[in-house]
Amino acid sequence: MATTPRSFSQVPRLSAPSAATAGTRRGRAFTGKLELSDLRDAVDDELIDTVVLALPNLQGQLKGKWYGARHFLDKVALDGADMCAYLLATDVEMSPRHGFDLTSWDSGFEDTGVVPDLSTLRYLPWIPRTVLLLGDAVDSADAPVEVAPRQVLRSQLTRLAALGLHAQVGLETEFLLYQGTYTPTTGVGPGGLVAAAEVNLDYALDHAPGLDRYFRRLQAALAKAGMPVEAVKTEGAPGQVEVTFPHGGALTACDQHLVFKHGARALAAWAGMTATFMAAPETGIGSGLHLHLSLTRSGAPMLPSPDGELSQVGKSAVAGLLEALPGLAPFYAPNVNSYKRYLGEAFAPTRMAWGFDNRTCAVRVVGHGDGLHLEVRLGGADANPYLLAAAAVAGIVHGISHDLVPPRQCVSNAFEASQAPLVPLTLEQARSAFRHSPLTRAAFGEEVVEHYAQLAEIEIDHQRHTVTDAEQARWFTRA
Repeated sequence: MATTPRSFSQVPRLSAPSAATAGTRRGRAFTGKLELSDLRDAVDDELIDTVVLALPNLQGQLKGKWYGARHFLDKVALDGADMCAYLLATDVEMSPRHGFDLTSWDSGFEDTGVVPDLSTLRYLPWIPRTVLLLGDAVDSADAPVEVAPRQVLRSQLTRLAALGLHAQVGLETEFLLYQGTYTPTTGVGPGGLVAAAEVNLDYALDHAPGLDRYFRRLQAALAKAGMPVEAVKTEGAPGQVEVTFPHGGALTACDQHLVFKHGARALAAWAGMTATFMAAPETGIGSGLHLHLSLTRSGAPMLPSPDGELSQVGKSAVAGLLEALPGLAPFYAPNVNSYKRYLGEAFAPTRMAWGFDNRTCAVRVVGHGDGLHLEVRLGGADANPYLLAAAAVAGIVHGISHDLVPPRQCVSNAFEASQAPLVPLTLEQARSAFRHSPLTRAAFGEEVVEHYAQLAEIEIDHQRHTVTDAEQARWFTRA
């Protein structure tokens, strides 16, 4: 416990989330990341009454429980919690499914232990009097559940550390804002929800008042949660937004991304809008999750060479990514819809090519001097960031461990680079490559591969057996 107790300022219960603002107490401001002693002081002062313990699920969502703050401090912080193991073995609709070894109907859908990661404790500005922290799933022997997304990433970071290297990650995500509240019967497009902007506002600085208020509230709320943005901008599709975050530790970057998505949705709802992170929410529109990654050894950058070019380590990293990523697509394109983003000349790569400052490539080398880094552009906005980062780190470990040499860089339009392998065209293709890739099994192990292959199969089966409105519109009166 800190020698000088800290406390939260009073968080008022008001109607708008922007009003749930951290203030000051005794001349000091309390926002962002917290120590357990901070929480204890805030609870004693009756300024915090709720603690949200969240377990990141397979789809990259936060699932968990709201605890009374006193109970959390007296019990959960010390002993952990129990949650149904199906949180890590179910589809996006939370339907109990067969086919997972972790848990099933046959085992009675038993509990898994959840150990709070106190280093992730933070103030949550968009929910009054509330803090949030993440937890890690453990089995009955208190061993990590290997298929849990945070653990999947940790395992790859451990492999990278064995090479004396550490990854710094910055995430850049796109999402779309629509006016109104989405329901399955409302739909999107004509007769349904419409985008929050009518035209392409890429890099625009003149936004409608509603959008401007949303951006300001989002940026302020994220800063108060201890996650200041690098930049916010409108993107190429009407209503599309891009948010970038500074580089940091890989696990921390992914943790923060899930909290960011939670906040982006909550603040959109308060503003009478709906935020979607679908990879392709409408025909011809795609949203990505780009992974910016650098490597260090003993704090020194390892991707740039002394002359400012890509180092040998960097070249091997690129080569490993290009060789590994075709077999890891379910980690960065997990849904049937994900593959509708990969359209020619639409800023989503279709070829496994690389190049310097080339946005048509799957791997873009970007930055200058010590800031030279890799941007993996394959991930859709629907990707689980832990799995996306794990896929990239696994590819880098493969390339560096085997001293791989990349193919010739692409200096033109990579969409026309016929010599470069294609990105998988469908989730079925991706799942098959994932299951049968020796590289993937060597990096992640059979348990993880089969678990996520089963998740992909569930999505494929759902699409296979569901009649869509697009099919009805095309064939209902013509068949």
